[in-house]
Amino acid sequence: MAILKIARMGHPVLARPADPVADPTAPEVRRLIDDMTETLRDAAGLGLAAPQVHEPWRVVLYRLPPARSDDGRGRPLTVLINPVLTVEDPTPITEWEACLSLPGLTGAVPRPRAVRLNALDAEGRSFELRADGHHARVLQHECDHLDGILYPQRMTDLARFGFVDDIKRRLAADQP
Repeated sequence: MAILKIARMGHPVLARPADPVADPTAPEVRRLIDDMTETLRDAAGLGLAAPQVHEPWRVVLYRLPPARSDDGRGRPLTVLINPVLTVEDPTPITEWEACLSLPGLTGAVPRPRAVRLNALDAEGRSFELRADGHHARVLQHECDHLDGILYPQRMTDLARFGFVDDIKRRLAADQP
């Protein structure tokens, strides 16, 4: 396994739709998943899409620690191949997001409250899940990478976009 270089905003691989994976069980896909797993752990992120590591395939890995999940249960490392998202509850919820491809930056991003996801796992088996709250946000963020979209493109107020440290100071100053 290897730690892969993460593409940063501005790299063309992040701006194009990713290609579907023809065979989820192919050795090169298995190797990519292993390398992405090691890269995600090293970067301490919640999710990673193949385009972020310079591979234009529709592959996502994500995890949701219990402390970051709305239900407190979390979600283990999960592989999504050729995922398709469908909005189930379009009610917009705006929360702060960050991204391994935009190091040091954060922004307030409105996203639908709940989604349904259909995908293949690493063995090529089809599955479906429903997610709401932060889980839905993580899925939407990672799947956006597969369509060449970065979270600033979803923002409606660029005044709420900036460097993490500066935003934290500003938010702390606004607290009573």
